[in-house]
Amino acid sequence: MIKRFLNLEWKQFFRSSHWQKNIAIKILMGLFGLYMVAMFLLMGTGMYFIIKKALPESDPFVVVTSFIFYWLLADLMMRFFLQKLPVMSVKPLLTLPIKRNQVVNYVLGKSATSFFNFLPLFAIIPFSIVLIRNDYDTSTVLIWALTLIIIVLINNFLNFIIESLSAKTSLSFLPIIAIAGSLFALNYFEIISFSSMISKGIMAITANPILLAVPVLILVGLYFYNFKILKESLYVDISVKNKVEEAKTTDLSWTNRFGSLAPFMQLDLKLIMRNKRSKSTLPLMAIGLLYGLFFYPQPVYRDMEFMFAFIGIFSTGFFLINFGQFIPAWDSGYYRMLMSQNFKYKQYLRSKFMLMGMSVVILFVLGIPYIYFGWKILLAHFAAAIYNIGVNSHVIMYGGSFNRKKINLDQKAAFNYQGTGAVQWLIGIPLMLIPMGIFGLTNWLAGFEIAVAVLIGMGLIGILFHQKLMDIITAKYIASKYKMIDAFSQEN
Repeated sequence: MIKRFLNLEWKQFFRSSHWQKNIAIKILMGLFGLYMVAMFLLMGTGMYFIIKKALPESDPFVVVTSFIFYWLLADLMMRFFLQKLPVMSVKPLLTLPIKRNQVVNYVLGKSATSFFNFLPLFAIIPFSIVLIRNDYDTSTVLIWALTLIIIVLINNFLNFIIESLSAKTSLSFLPIIAIAGSLFALNYFEIISFSSMISKGIMAITANPILLAVPVLILVGLYFYNFKILKESLYVDISVKNKVEEAKTTDLSWTNRFGSLAPFMQLDLKLIMRNKRSKSTLPLMAIGLLYGLFFYPQPVYRDMEFMFAFIGIFSTGFFLINFGQFIPAWDSGYYRMLMSQNFKYKQYLRSKFMLMGMSVVILFVLGIPYIYFGWKILLAHFAAAIYNIGVNSHVIMYGGSFNRKKINLDQKAAFNYQGTGAVQWLIGIPLMLIPMGIFGLTNWLAGFEIAVAVLIGMGLIGILFHQKLMDIITAKYIASKYKMIDAFSQEN
C-alpha cells in the first residue's frame, strides 16, 4: 500500500499543470538545503574545538547539552513556519476500499522523513564522532545522540499538534510566538531554568539508559495523538460539510465624524477584522509595539542613539508599513467593481491615510512607557511618529500605485509572500533606512536634539503640504487605474 501511495504522489507531481514551476522551486529549495547541510556539518565538526578554545576549563559535551533547550525552541519555531504536514490528496481515497488507518500511518510516517528531521543529524553525528575520537565513552555518546534523535522526532509531531490547534483559532502564529517567548523569558530571567532541567535530564539518560523509555513514551504518545486528530478528519461528510458561524457585528458609528471618509473607513475596518490575511496585522501590532524591548534593555544599544529613530519608525509605524504597502491590493478582489462606483478617488485614498495616521498616534501613546529607558528614547519615538505621519504615509501610498499583484484575503499572513512584489522590497529603503541615516548623520554632526528637530521638521512639512501631496498621489493612482484593474483581474 505504501508503494501505491508513493506512486500516486509521483503521478500527481508530474501530471500537474504547474510541474515545471514546482521543479524550479524544488531546485532552489534544494540549493538552500545543501547550504544548510554544509553549515550543520561545519558546526558539528568544529563545535568541540571552538568550545575548547573559547572555554578551556569547560567540558564541550556538557556545554553543548546545556544549550539544547534553546535549540529545541528555535527548531520548533522554524518547523511551525516552514514545515507542513505532507498530506496527500485524500478526498478521492475516501470512497475507495482503503483503510483510513493505512492512509494516516503513511502520512505520519512520511513526516518522519522530513528534511527538518535529517538536518540535525549532520551536526549530531559529526559531533558524536569527534567526542568518541577524543576519548569520551562510546556508549555514553551513542545514548546521547539517540536521545537527541528522539527529541527531534518529538518536535516533529509536537509541531503538527500546535499547527492543528492554531488553525482552529484566528490568532494564527501568535500562540506559538507567545509560548516560545514566555519559555525563553522564564529561562533567561532564571525564574524556571528549563535549560538546566533538560540538560540534567539528558545527562541522567546517558548515565542510566533505562530512562530512555521516557522520551520514547512521549514520542509514542504524540504519534497516537496526531493519529487520532488526522483520523477524525478523514470522513467524506467532514470535507463537504458547510462551515456555520455566528454572524457578528461591530459598532463603527464613531467613524461618522469623519464625514465623507466614513464609508471607506468602515469598509477598510471590516476588511481588516473579517479576513484571515488582513486580520493577522492586528495582533502583530503588539509585536511592533514591543519591538524596542529587544534592544533598550541592553546597555550596548542605549549608547547607539542613531538606532532610536529606526526603532521609533518601526514601532510607531508597524501598522502603517504592514497595511500601507498593500494599498490598493487589499481591495484587489473587487477592485473592478469599486472603480465603477461614483466617488472621488481622493476620498478613497484619504480614508486609508486617516487609518494609518490614527494607528501611528495610538502606537506612540501606547509606547510612552519607553520613557523608563530614558527621555531621549521617548523624544526620538515622538519625532519618528511625526515623520511617519508626514513623510512615510505619503511615500507608502505613492508606492502603492505601482502594486500589480492580487491578494487572497483567505490565506494567513505568516510567511505568506502572495501579493508581494518588487515594490514591497524597495519601499523599505525610503521608509526605514533614509530617516535612520538622516537622524544618525545629524546626531553625529550637530547633536541629538538637532537630529530630533530635523525629523520633526520633515514630518511637519509633509503634514503642511498634505493636500498638495494627496493631489499628486491621486493623479498617479488615476493614471494607473486601468493597469491595476487588468492586473488584479488575473491570478498570480
